[in-house]
Amino acid sequence: MVGYASLHPTIRIIMTSKPIFAGIDVGASRTKVAILDAGKKLIGHAVEKSGTDFSATARRCLDASLDMANATETDISGAVSTGYGRKNVSFITEENKTEISCHARGCYYYFSQAITIIDIGGQDNKIIKLNEKGQRDGFKMNRKCAAGTGAFLEEMSARLDIPLENMDSLAKQSLDMVKLGSFCTVFSGTEVLENIRHGKKVEDIVKGLFFSVVKRVLEMDSLTENVVMTGGVVANNPFLVKMTEDIVGRKILVPEYPQLTGAIGAALYAM
Repeated sequence: MVGYASLHPTIRIIMTSKPIFAGIDVGASRTKVAILDAGKKLIGHAVEKSGTDFSATARRCLDASLDMANATETDISGAVSTGYGRKNVSFITEENKTEISCHARGCYYYFSQAITIIDIGGQDNKIIKLNEKGQRDGFKMNRKCAAGTGAFLEEMSARLDIPLENMDSLAKQSLDMVKLGSFCTVFSGTEVLENIRHGKKVEDIVKGLFFSVVKRVLEMDSLTENVVMTGGVVANNPFLVKMTEDIVGRKILVPEYPQLTGAIGAALYAM
């Protein structure tokens, strides 16, 4: 499996090979920007909460990414936006693209084979199937319910009164997972409170919450042999990948920056 990497590394100066290309993925929860050089190397990137002003957030992420790449906006030869707020980005040079297309393009760049992509985002989940040529064979999205998404875990972290960033390490510590009967965020919250009242350990409850996320996603569609997992939830909670591997019985592929695949795909379209 490709190793996990921090999404917030120390900024370093990199000499760019002009031209450069920008991909802007404005999600409902997070905005991601990726800068690629002419050799398709990732030389700059940034992630920030989308907030209420998508355009301003995209601009800040672009500026931070260009700073990391030691470049300026005049160096950009192409820019494509994608995601929930893709039409709110004013500085793109090409037509915006759907998030399905960009996630597919970004993942196939890293894994050029027939794959099933599982993207767990802040507000929705996607399963995208590609053939060996990178052509899309189909996709499914979960849009109507927050269960199984990052929003679900955020809500549950509030119910448990623990920081969201601590949930992954807690789940790893569990020795006796609490299985939750409901996928619904509201009903799961009630179950969590009941388990707390009955003295269940927090780490066992958190592992149960992770398990419910994985089960929810896997019930969306069947999987092919090669599975790739992406998204901010995956980037910040790698134990979810381990749980998925245990359930499906094989290794899961994870790109170096799982939260950036949509932005990288957009940048590749910009080329």
